[in-house]
Amino acid sequence: MLFEVKERFKLSEKFIDQFRGTQPKWGPLGYVTFKRTYARAVPDEGGRTEEYWETVRRVVEGCYTIQLNHCRNLKLPWNTQKAQHSAQEMYQLMWDFKFLPPGRGLWMMGSDYIYERGSAALNNCAFVSTDEINFNFSEPFCFLMDMSLLGVGVAFDTKGAGTVTIHDPKPAGYTHVVEDSKEGWVDLVRCVLEAYVGKGKRPAHIDYSQIRPAGSPIRTFGGIAPGPAPLIECIANIDKVLEPRIGDRITSADITDLMNVIGKCVVSGGVRRTAELALGNPADQEYLQLKDPELYKDKLMAWRWASNNSVSADIGMDYQQVGMQTAKNGEPGYFWLENARAFGRLKDGINNADEKVQGTNPCAEQSLESYEICNLVETFPSLHDSFDEYKRTLKFAYLYAKTVTLVPTHNERTNAIMLRNRRIGLSQSGIVEAFEKHGRRTHFQWCDEGYTYICKLDRIYAQWLCIPESIKKTSVKPSGTVSLLPGVTPGIHDPHSQFYYRTIRIDRTSPLVEPIRRAGYRMEDSVYGDNTLVVYFPVKQRMFERSKNDVSIWEQVENVAQMQYYWADNQVSATITFRPEEARDIPKILELYEPRLKSISFLPLVEHNYAQAPYQEITPEMYHNAASKLRGLDFENLNTDETSDLYCDGDKCELVMAEPKVIPQEEFPFAAPRNGNGNGHQKPAEVGEEKEVGTPS
Repeated sequence: MLFEVKERFKLSEKFIDQFRGTQPKWGPLGYVTFKRTYARAVPDEGGRTEEYWETVRRVVEGCYTIQLNHCRNLKLPWNTQKAQHSAQEMYQLMWDFKFLPPGRGLWMMGSDYIYERGSAALNNCAFVSTDEINFNFSEPFCFLMDMSLLGVGVAFDTKGAGTVTIHDPKPAGYTHVVEDSKEGWVDLVRCVLEAYVGKGKRPAHIDYSQIRPAGSPIRTFGGIAPGPAPLIECIANIDKVLEPRIGDRITSADITDLMNVIGKCVVSGGVRRTAELALGNPADQEYLQLKDPELYKDKLMAWRWASNNSVSADIGMDYQQVGMQTAKNGEPGYFWLENARAFGRLKDGINNADEKVQGTNPCAEQSLESYEICNLVETFPSLHDSFDEYKRTLKFAYLYAKTVTLVPTHNERTNAIMLRNRRIGLSQSGIVEAFEKHGRRTHFQWCDEGYTYICKLDRIYAQWLCIPESIKKTSVKPSGTVSLLPGVTPGIHDPHSQFYYRTIRIDRTSPLVEPIRRAGYRMEDSVYGDNTLVVYFPVKQRMFERSKNDVSIWEQVENVAQMQYYWADNQVSATITFRPEEARDIPKILELYEPRLKSISFLPLVEHNYAQAPYQEITPEMYHNAASKLRGLDFENLNTDETSDLYCDGDKCELVMAEPKVIPQEEFPFAAPRNGNGNGHQKPAEVGEEKEVGTPS
């Protein structure tokens, strides 16, 4: 057990009775998304999955169990009465959608897996550099595979290009038996990769018979086993990448292809998407052309879709050529390592507090060292009416994120960085809604004063917990399906339109299907043949002023720069949409804003023609016509055994209700999140003062 639990924290049953059997203020899309993606099976209840009140209870009790045992193990003060009061307030804030843990936290916090296997599965994102592959060739690739199998998005660079020569693997006279575990899959990949650089031998035979058949339940982590097929294909694809390269030095294309091959294996291995970001040299023409369909159509279709590709930009570089390439299809994105190392918030000037940063995460909101992972938490300022109210929320969002850093991971190299940096990311979603509700100036004032308050909190809680202060604390993430629960616009992005369909995918065997169908929702087979059905939820956006089509590229970039100035000491993840006539401005924008940004990506506003896209604009008449046909959702007496998106933290959805609970159809602002496949390219997917140090207040 990586984190010793001597005592479990429990919320008062009298307090929980206020919520038992009730629903929060959400709409049908939020509820369906929760049941499909975040509700865990309730032990010993015939396959029933949690209701929201139970999930929040598990998360809060898990959070305070970690704090309690950290204090007990280190013989630190713990006040039981104050802890109960604090935990109840955290519960209420989550219930009211003032803040939420990331999807990883909703799914895994409070589960025994975290105590037994470590905190990696609670973390959103990671980065690994390939600059040391001449010393340990396989390690960055195995790190990406290991973390991806736990649902962690991983970014990587191509700095190892040219440092290793690919060898013809020497055969060994033994059979490698693959263990039926994540570790077993990673060990096989390590064995094969090391053979290609002469540091090991290729086994004569590989025995996959120990891997459980497709469709078998994964009881420890959750989900459904994919069988051995994805791993068999992964090894074959590694051979396809490296065999033609025997005798040559590894290139940036080889590195990216190997990472993509592994990412594809993870996607096929029980999740519907993973997150990868490649960071290359802007002068590397081969790297910049990796996704050119005229040059590499076969590889693009085979595995190169698995990562979004960005460049590590240099202050003062010429952006003309690379910027115009971005103008064509949105790639590459940009990450300024120099700024990430030198600055926290831009407002605070150069502090060089993060000089060991080597890259960023797949969505580019966190500065990271190599092998570092981090956890994020979302706050919703547009759902607050005053700064004092928001300030109180920040305390508990901070406390959740800081608590995650108390639990080590299974990776010693990661622990050496994470336990030193204690990096967290307090994020905001619904930022554009907050602009509309409070005004831009007021929102930026909230950001500025809120950041100062978070720094104060960190000093207090670091002293109580006897751990370092966090090297960085705030960011803006793009948000995944979590933003659908409270129904806010994701991250810093503008709404798609005033009226639109939001689509989600549900396994065709799920018992959620029939209640949704009976309630009158449009439903159709997935055009991708992935055994899913696509459900269309009609949405009317609240606090609507303009759609993303009406906001200029310059205004969007300025919003990012302002949030980088007032709020994010890590980064702001943003995909800037642009009209065709604005494309020529991208090189100028990059040149003018390079001192004020740490990361950014772009996406052209063109008709993508993706069938069953995540959100689709409709007319007011279409919305009212669709909404008028809907009835309440009745999810009584359901059992399900479907898999969902592990990257966004879903698993099985099993539901049995003793009494019918009907969620009425209503006009509710369910906003489409950014796709979890990286830096936002749209692909079908899916307050008060602190009390004394020494006890949680």
